[in-house]
Amino acid sequence: MFRVRDNLRKKDIINSIYMQIGFSKKISETLLDEFFSIILEHLKDNKKVKISKFGTFKVKYKKEREGRNPKTKKTAVINARKTISFKASKELKSYINNKDE
Repeated sequence: MFRVRDNLRKKDIINSIYMQIGFSKKISETLLDEFFSIILEHLKDNKKVKISKFGTFKVKYKKEREGRNPKTKKTAVINARKTISFKASKELKSYINNKDE
């Protein structure tokens, strides 16, 4: 198996695919990279990405607003921008809260 860490890294996912499915590490890395690129392309086109039993990623727009540096109390304009939002599915929330065990 692989070392237990606080953070799951891309390398850990690649090793898990390699160990569980049996693809080579190179193929596992290509598969994971392609998966992420599909998600990124859909988000770039402002489309929702729904992954069953996991959750939904979507792009949200934030308007320009005035912000304040809490240390210096100086105000500054925060530009309008896009952000990515994730909403967990009911199944994921239940799994995290151990309701289905």
